[in-house]
Amino acid sequence: MTSRSIASLLVLFLVFACVMASAQTVKKTSVTPTSAASGEEMFKTYCASCHGTDGKGGGPAATALTKPPANLAELSKHNGGKFPELKVYGAIKGDSNTPAHGSKDMPVWGTVFQSLSHGDQGQVQLRISNLTKYIESIQAK
Repeated sequence: MTSRSIASLLVLFLVFACVMASAQTVKKTSVTPTSAASGEEMFKTYCASCHGTDGKGGGPAATALTKPPANLAELSKHNGGKFPELKVYGAIKGDSNTPAHGSKDMPVWGTVFQSLSHGDQGQVQLRISNLTKYIESIQAK
């Protein structure tokens, strides 16, 4: 394994550990760290470290990754002007094979949202749907 690969894995592990620690704090305090109703808040909490606050891929953890994060603000542009809603939803949930989000067997964000929602599938779907809608809202015009 190269040192860059090891560094990338370490960064991803640290991001995941921080999110899981936050979820454990939620269980202890009964306060939700991010509202299921706020796609923007979830984006800033879970996505911006890699994709940047503007969604263009320039987050602080991006340089440590082997493959640069996608420019989420140009998904529509690269999809014939139509936002790929189902593809984005699937990538967040873990249904698609997006290496940065974990394998299909271990969908990182689907697992995190499952934990935050205490197994409530309606809440998990609401979180993913609202995050998807937020990503749609940041598309370049």
